Order: sequence, then C-alpha cells, then structure tokens
Amino acid sequence: MVSAAAEWLIEQGIGETRALLVEGERVLAAHVAWPGELAVGTRCTGKLTAKLKGTRRGVALLEDGTETLVDQLPAQVTEGQLLDFVVTRASISERGRFKRAQVRITGIDAGPAAPLWSSGSIVRRFPAGLWEEVWHAASSASLDFPGGEVLVSVTPAMTVIDVDGIGAPRDVALAAVPTIACALAWFGIGGNIGIDFPTLAAKADRRAVDDALEAALAGWPHERTAMNGFGFVQLVARLEGPSLLHRFAHHRLGMAARMALRQAELAAEAGSAGRVIQLTLHPALKAKLKAAWFEELERRTGRVLEIVIDPTLAIEAANAQLLSA
Repeated sequence: MVSAAAEWLIEQGIGETRALLVEGERVLAAHVAWPGELAVGTRCTGKLTAKLKGTRRGVALLEDGTETLVDQLPAQVTEGQLLDFVVTRASISERGRFKRAQVRITGIDAGPAAPLWSSGSIVRRFPAGLWEEVWHAASSASLDFPGGEVLVSVTPAMTVIDVDGIGAPRDVALAAVPTIACALAWFGIGGNIGIDFPTLAAKADRRAVDDALEAALAGWPHERTAMNGFGFVQLVARLEGPSLLHRFAHHRLGMAARMALRQAELAAEAGSAGRVIQLTLHPALKAKLKAAWFEELERRTGRVLEIVIDPTLAIEAANAQLLSA
C-alpha cells in the first residue's frame, strides 16, 4: 500500500514530462509522458470512420488526424458521426506492430480518471539520483535483489519477469518478491504479465510465494493466478500505455536523447561560471535530437550548446560539462 506520506513529483523536461512517486528518499513508482501523446483520461472529438461487423468496436479519426480504436460502441451509433471520446489506453509500440490509442464514447460510463501522477507537484528537479536510478534500471530491464536478479522482457503477448538467483529455490523466489513489486511500479507495467520463478515442487513452498505476492501487491489492482508446478505465475493489470520498458525496447534512442538533455541541464545548474555546455554523445543521438530541443536547452540555461560526437560512447553514456569559452 502507498502511504499518505508518498507524493508524486513532476519534472518538466525537454521533450518529456517525468513523474516520480516519492516517499522520503525512496522511489515507489515512475512515469514518462512525451508531447503529443494521448494520455488516459484525455477528452477529444472525432468522427467514427468504421464499425467492425459483429463487434462493439470501431475506428475513429480524431480532429488532429490521429486514428484510434473505439470500444463499447452503442448499437445506435453510425459511421460518419462526430462524437466525443475519452482515451482509455494510450498508443503503444510493439515489435512488428503499433497499437493505436483506444477511446470510448463519453457518457457511457464515468470513464477513466486522469492518472494520479498528473496531479503531482511540479518541481525544478527531482531529489539527486532518484531519476537516474529508475532510468538505468529500466534501460537494463533488470533489478537486483539479495542473492539474485529480476530480468524483465517486453513481448507482444506479455511482459515476462524472470527470477534468477543463487540458493534454495524457495528462498530465491521469496527474496525476489519485493523486487518484482518494485519493478512493476517503477517501470509502469500493465497488461498481461508472466513471472517465471524457480520451480518449486512442494505445494507449501508455492503457497508461501503466492502469499508473499499477495502481500507485496496489495493495493495494486490486478488479477493473479496461483503458482503452477513449473513456478509460473500470471498477472493481469490495467494497461494504460507504454511502460518504461516499452519505451526502451522501441525508442531507446529517444529515451537516451532526452536523458542527454537532462544531463546538460544538470551541468548548467551545477553552479560553474562556464558559458558553454559541451554535450558529448554517440552520433546516433545527434540525429535524434531536435533543433527545437537545442533551442529550449539554451533558453533554459542561458548558455551556448556545443555538441561533440564520440562514436566510442555507448548510447546511454552521453555526458555534459561547462566550458569557460
């Protein structure tokens, strides 16, 4: 359960909005939003362009030209009608396909509320190191726990969490549970989720892991199967949009480019009197960075930006420093 002391903090970055649910010096959850995305709860207007025969689903073209899927269509609605919608799921990029945003006609039900993070407190900067910790964990799609590691993979069918560790299978499985709960919240994972624990032969051991999961995931809306004889547990949770893992899997350059800009901002805020921000990065990132982002960086910092290309750097290893001239 999230305590009353936890608070969503929002950092308005260049090219993205970041949010962290923070309690003291601990991150409980994270979220990223990019400009132009249709977030859950957004109200919009569009024309119903198609009704899918034999279903209550269809396709709508919004006023801004975005094509969306529509569900729970009333029988009396016809193609060509101009309708008011609410977004129930943001668009998601997956391997080999693109899931369009999903909407529903307003008034059918209360509709989804705006995400909790959106009502957070805007801050100039998160507490030091917190965003970096989440970002690098999502970049590697892994989190450590005592004696092992949780590895997370995004597939079109489900997000798979693999538990790997040293020791008795029961001990490894139980030790991994808090870290699994952390990964679900940090990375914003939803939809179909599979957890591959070590195989536990004894029913009592499997029940112990089930009980530990129930306690760790209390307050997180989901459905869950009991662990089977092969150590597999399936969860289903509401999918509202791309997780951090989806973004890294399909937009790694975009994630790294935005992080590079944040590092440049941090360098400018460090207090040095330098007039030039020197940003050193991999050539692939240079192609991803937009001129408008450079202009925004210079406007925010009051400094001139100098880009240095280094093909030996990893995509995620951009660095920034201030120069006197």
